Amino acid sequence: MNLKKLVAIASSKGKFEKLEDYLGFAREFLTFCASGLQAVIVSRNEPHYNFWQFKQDGSFNVTRPINSNLMFAPAECEQALANFTALLGSLQDKQANTPANRALLNRSIYTLQQCIGAALDALPAGKSNTARKINGDLFERLIRLVLVRIGVNCTSGVVSIPVEVDGQVAFQMSYQHDLIIKQGEAVKIFGSVKTSSKDRLDKIFVDKFLFNRLTATDVPHIAIFLNDVQRKNTRNPREYGINVTFLPGHFKGYTVKLNPLDGVYYCDIRPNMATELILRDHIRTFDHLLFADLWALLNRGAVIAKVS
Repeated sequence: MNLKKLVAIASSKGKFEKLEDYLGFAREFLTFCASGLQAVIVSRNEPHYNFWQFKQDGSFNVTRPINSNLMFAPAECEQALANFTALLGSLQDKQANTPANRALLNRSIYTLQQCIGAALDALPAGKSNTARKINGDLFERLIRLVLVRIGVNCTSGVVSIPVEVDGQVAFQMSYQHDLIIKQGEAVKIFGSVKTSSKDRLDKIFVDKFLFNRLTATDVPHIAIFLNDVQRKNTRNPREYGINVTFLPGHFKGYTVKLNPLDGVYYCDIRPNMATELILRDHIRTFDHLLFADLWALLNRGAVIAKVS
């Protein structure tokens, strides 16, 4: 498949209705990239990040940073994604909880999403905002499809909650959520799913605070991010590097002074998230959610709310 067709698919959210659609696209895109790139540029400040440059068919555009420790190589993609699909059917089996399977889970989610993002980077200049919106929407859908595949009742939508004044329902408030996990009629978990925390972190913490204060409940709120790196804005490929978009001070401040989130998960986690106080207690890699935390959170608080 040529780049024009791949970009056309990545640009159409209707092409990604099932998990198999993501798997098929990743296989096609990585097969193309095995011989269809102009160059692979190595980040100057963190060499395990690469930037893939397309040929003339992609206007010689350069992609977002790609973590070479996470992205599947074309030669391993077919078998790795087959193993990933099989793993989703056995996550609650204690024997499946191995370091190899945890790495497989993170790498698979990362690869499936970054193939879409990298393909969209081949769009002509001036369409970056459109690409960003499509990429974000498709990541949200990918996470929901994975959760549904493992047997979780999961959707997105608007939750309407009654607000009481002096013991009487005075009005309704509506909240939009990327992730709504239910058991029967009870909403058990709310989630925010974003490719990056950039410009979004504040709202996630505030949403939890307001929702639980208004409902007098303690419904878990989680956040799932793909990564928090972007390409440095430079015109010289020899100077390409990455910038980190995560704001540790904001995260710590909201966690300590407002309220902690009930889980924050990354596919591509930053080193300081595993070492700094507060960060290391509240941020984990995505595998922790599916192998352990999700099932514990489902046993916590809930709220009866109308979802539309």
